[in-house]
Amino acid sequence: MFYELVVSQFTKMLGNLLAILDEAAKYAGEKQFDVGVLLQSRLVPDQFSLMRQVQVACDTAKLGAARLANTEKDAPVHADTEQTLSEVKARIESVISYLRGFSPEDFATAAERRISQPRWKEKTLSGQEFLIQHVIPNFYFHVTTAYAILRHNGVGVGKKNYLGDMPFREPV
Repeated sequence: MFYELVVSQFTKMLGNLLAILDEAAKYAGEKQFDVGVLLQSRLVPDQFSLMRQVQVACDTAKLGAARLANTEKDAPVHADTEQTLSEVKARIESVISYLRGFSPEDFATAAERRISQPRWKEKTLSGQEFLIQHVIPNFYFHVTTAYAILRHNGVGVGKKNYLGDMPFREPV
């Protein structure tokens, strides 16, 4: 289940975020303003900009997977220097590519693994606690906030853009 939640679902949502950013570029073009304005937009003054929301969503996905699979040293490093839409999209694509390198077996012992982060001052969570109480909510918080910033600024996206394609099946 860890693989499905971390790799499959985060990859899907990052792909949806790419599509939402394409809508932002289209909107900026139609309204004849620099899409960089949207990248620096935020919902409130003390919250991260759209650019930072995307960066943190990417970091949460890649480092969450890496910590759960005990491969943190192999995770890609991003310097948070993106300035343009194409640069931030390349970051998302690199994280999607990284996530696709995992297999279900990589998460075989993830639930029991003890996980810490520097800011936790040596406190730990089990892998299951880490995934459920930290990684998933943090990832969705930043993806949702990125979506909300664009929606707030008039980009014509809706819930279908956020959720993306669903694996619907015809009734039998």
